[in-house]
Amino acid sequence: MTDAKASVASIGVVVVTHRARTLIADCLAPLLASPLRPRILVVNSSSGDGTVEAAAALGVETISVPRRQFNHGLTRELARRRLATPVVVMLTPDAHVCRDDFLEFLTAPIRRGEAAVAYARQVAGEGHGVLERVGREFSYPGTSHVRSLADWSRYGSYTRFCSNAAAAWSSEALDRIGGFKATLVSEETIAVAELLARGERVAYVAEAEVRHAHRLGPVGAFRRQFDVGYTRRLHAALLLAGEGDLSRGRRFATTAIVRTLREAPAEMPRTLAVLAASWAGYRAGLAGPPLPTVLARHLSSQDYYWSSEARPRPAGVWAPG
Repeated sequence: MTDAKASVASIGVVVVTHRARTLIADCLAPLLASPLRPRILVVNSSSGDGTVEAAAALGVETISVPRRQFNHGLTRELARRRLATPVVVMLTPDAHVCRDDFLEFLTAPIRRGEAAVAYARQVAGEGHGVLERVGREFSYPGTSHVRSLADWSRYGSYTRFCSNAAAAWSSEALDRIGGFKATLVSEETIAVAELLARGERVAYVAEAEVRHAHRLGPVGAFRRQFDVGYTRRLHAALLLAGEGDLSRGRRFATTAIVRTLREAPAEMPRTLAVLAASWAGYRAGLAGPPLPTVLARHLSSQDYYWSSEARPRPAGVWAPG
């Protein structure tokens, strides 16, 4: 899959970590073996568990960001600018690469100039239930494609979908929108929406596959979706225009319930509980920005964010102290 546009140090990989010592070796192995010879930077948010030392022992670059300064958008932007490569891949250490040529496939649309961003297929691994399998199949189909705003009538809000658990970006395109922004979550969705508005395209690469899914209970699902809803409201002009996430969410819930009934009826209580909690969390997040910080922190899954030095303070949002 290598081509004439790929050269030494033309591709960078950012792996954002926290308490990932047991994951980092498996995560880095296929990257270190890639014929694209990427420049790899492991970013750690001061977990102090040996992640940095384990990564350094494998010969990759590392930086540590104090937890009080960590931000999903700004930390990735810091790493991207430090690498300064034409193509930069964002990866999380729990996204397990499924094939040796993963990096070649993932970055190909960027290297060929077909898209400004490309993201990998995610599949649920062993130990996950029907809800996780359906979730991954719903968002990550088996066929690759390229999307632009012209495809909105077909894809709706999915047009701006992306996941930085495994995604490749054109640094030149990111420069044109000012890079990743300070945000609670969804830095990749914000960036994709901005890129699409400028006429750029997003590629989904089914051949670049990773095992990555989270088995959440109702509380975890509520908090995760609270963060998503909160972020959507703060960036409403970008992320709530047109057919929104709620419509897509209803289609997913229907699919998940039907599949659970057919494949694993014993899992139905958990499926219903998680779906209900997700819906409630998202709606609470949409109403969240005016909430007192102490309450928002309690509802959120990102405990560090609410006292972070990198947290944006929107005008009119009350925060004690």
